[in-house]
Amino acid sequence: MLRKSLELLRQEAAETGAGTLKRSLNGFNLITIGIGVIIGAGLFSLTGIAAANNAGPAVTLSFVVAAVGCAFSALCYAEFASMVPVAGSAYTYAYATMGELFAWIIGWDLVLEYSVGAATVAISWSQYLLKFLSKYGIIVPPQLVMSPFETATLADGSIVHGFVNIPAMLIVLAITLIIIRGTSGSAWFNALVVTLKVSVVLVFIALGWQYIDPANYQPYIPQNTGTFGEFGWSGILRGAGVVFFVFIGFDIVATMAQETKNPQRNMPIGIIGSLVICTILFVLFGHVMTGLANYTEFKNSAAPVAIAIEKTPYAWLSSAVILAIIIGYTSVILVDLLGQSRVFFSMAKDGLLPPVFARIHERFRTPLQSNLLLGLFIALFAGFVPISVVGEMTSIGTLLAFVMVCVGILIMRKREPDAPRGFRTPFVPLVPILGILTCVVMMLALPWETWLRLAVWLAIGLAIYFGYGRKHSKLGQNNAAQQAA
Repeated sequence: MLRKSLELLRQEAAETGAGTLKRSLNGFNLITIGIGVIIGAGLFSLTGIAAANNAGPAVTLSFVVAAVGCAFSALCYAEFASMVPVAGSAYTYAYATMGELFAWIIGWDLVLEYSVGAATVAISWSQYLLKFLSKYGIIVPPQLVMSPFETATLADGSIVHGFVNIPAMLIVLAITLIIIRGTSGSAWFNALVVTLKVSVVLVFIALGWQYIDPANYQPYIPQNTGTFGEFGWSGILRGAGVVFFVFIGFDIVATMAQETKNPQRNMPIGIIGSLVICTILFVLFGHVMTGLANYTEFKNSAAPVAIAIEKTPYAWLSSAVILAIIIGYTSVILVDLLGQSRVFFSMAKDGLLPPVFARIHERFRTPLQSNLLLGLFIALFAGFVPISVVGEMTSIGTLLAFVMVCVGILIMRKREPDAPRGFRTPFVPLVPILGILTCVVMMLALPWETWLRLAVWLAIGLAIYFGYGRKHSKLGQNNAAQQAA
């Protein structure tokens, strides 16, 4: 099986000059990129769902359990990122440990996650934008915010058909242009966006804390109903499964390794730092939210935060939360587009995809053509495909990547025990094994439709690999040439 050596990966990481990505990111930039994708709209909805159906006020403990489960994989990512600071994240790590075919499967998997995720978030972004604008009397014709396959019922009872979701297309194209201009500029834009949405979260925590009713914490861990997962300690575990998906996204930080200054030091800081900061914010957010309103009030509510805000005299906080969701979605789109183009870049450099995806712009030192092609495709997808078809961003690809990375650490510790590591995963093999078990359990809990979509996507990917990638693999060609010599 074709497998990249650590020596070859380090040579790729050391490349400089034209045709290579510009190293411009520091530890702070990486932390904000991680926070940018982790803190999305899910925080404002999943917290209430987990509290109402599973854990009650102890949803704060669910966040801690989920974070610990996520940390197993994060520690493994940090070691790999310090060893082989090359763009591509789990794709690159699988190439070095399990071979080219497994690397292709993971890379193709991540493409599904990032592209479908960006399109889905863009569609939701447009809906929240309309809600925000309507608060100020600005009405946008519904035909211009729906796909041709969707309809809407107006106040007079008439039904209108959609034409195109223009806001969703525009936000994807705008973010694409920001990314093309350079990773440094993208990072600072993301830092600004992250600052704004974290500020809203902090304002909610600070102002809401004054109006917490201690009675809402009684009992802190509601008695189990007799059904596993409905309150009690099993409810905390089930709640952890619900909020676990709020944390997913930190792995995108690893795709930026080749654009990071001193990656051996800064990659672990970015990966672990973003996870720790988000965990603290989530626990505080959940504590205030369940303290303002009794957890039973969040039952069957699509906007649980609005219920909590009603317990304070700050009505304007509702608009601020919607704004935070819009801002949160913006940074998620940016990081998804960044992550996908870097995975494509790595796969194309290896010859598994057409070379157009690996071309670097001389001035911006970014994969301009790749960004443009992907941006246009995702914008069309967001503009003309209904969200019911696009579906929610699936987490199965990410979880599969987590499993591969944890397995990779076990393999690399056995195969290359003395290789230089800027960061070492503690308690090996316990931490990687716990990471594998955690992620497999999460994957098994996903509905069968998700597995079916994954199987269809992987079938398409394998057809491309055996039809194009395997024949054009640079590693395969080099090996063939060496054997012929």
